[in-house]
Amino acid sequence: MIDVTHQINAVQRRVGSRAVDAGEAGEARVVSVSQTYDAAVEDVWAACTDPERIPRWFLPVTGELRPGGTYQLEGNAGGTVERCDPPKGFTATWEFDGNVSWIELRLTPAADGGTRFELDHIAPDDDEKWEQFGPGAVGVGWDMALIGLTLHLSSGKAVDPQEAMAWFGTEEGLRFVTLSSEGWYAASVAGGEAEEAARARADRTTAAYTGAEPS
Repeated sequence: MIDVTHQINAVQRRVGSRAVDAGEAGEARVVSVSQTYDAAVEDVWAACTDPERIPRWFLPVTGELRPGGTYQLEGNAGGTVERCDPPKGFTATWEFDGNVSWIELRLTPAADGGTRFELDHIAPDDDEKWEQFGPGAVGVGWDMALIGLTLHLSSGKAVDPQEAMAWFGTEEGLRFVTLSSEGWYAASVAGGEAEEAARARADRTTAAYTGAEPS
């Protein structure tokens, strides 16, 4: 499906924190994922915002993709579009399983004519899933999504969701999520997390995706 090592190395992962409006969450944790694509900014913007194209690499989406509009990803998160600045980026709430976080997308031209894709997933400081899994709680999922975006932008074709899910159960797919989890462990430590705590959370993340027993 994809060169696992190349895709893992193509993505940059960062973990940090920021202050947000008191009416939202106060202090928040930030999981950032970025990758450069050999595609024009307008093409990447359309892939990320056009309801006809989003399902070709991610999930079917319904709603009004405009400021103030709401959206729903099939079987996943929904929310409200808070800001939209085409083709530079947007901000939206990310509401799933009773929890509210935020996503911020930024697209910038790369020096070689491509596009730098950067996405921040911003979660409240008291998020329970973070305490259990660390940044991998959302980071591995975004790594998986970026495979779809990579394949779609490189070929222009739609990614078969059943084929994609089947691949993640193969040896290569399991290797990918394991390496992704390790990448988020390294980003967590680089962001100031104690190694022992980061290691335990990463092991739980890997186990959740692969079915392996955490060490």
